[in-house]
Amino acid sequence: MTTHGGRPDQARRDAITVEIGYALFSAAFAAAVVFGAVAGPALLFDLPDTLEKVLIRVGLWIAPVLFAARVISVLLRFRRDAAQPSQPGRTNPDS
Repeated sequence: MTTHGGRPDQARRDAITVEIGYALFSAAFAAAVVFGAVAGPALLFDLPDTLEKVLIRVGLWIAPVLFAARVISVLLRFRRDAAQPSQPGRTNPDS
């Protein structure tokens, strides 16, 4: 899938763009759900101040960590899948 000196063609660039978009949107959704599950009770209910602060801080810590982990895992999986040979019937380069 290369043209003109090894540059990726339009289909490859489109696939990369779609995969980046998927990684970002799925990571944002997962982070929002986890933040809501962890910090939601502190925002919705009247809890003791210490518990509210702990839940919100844990939510604020875990959401970006989950976001980054999800983006990295999706993009690494895409890169690994793209490294498969393009010849039909072959599953690894040594076959």
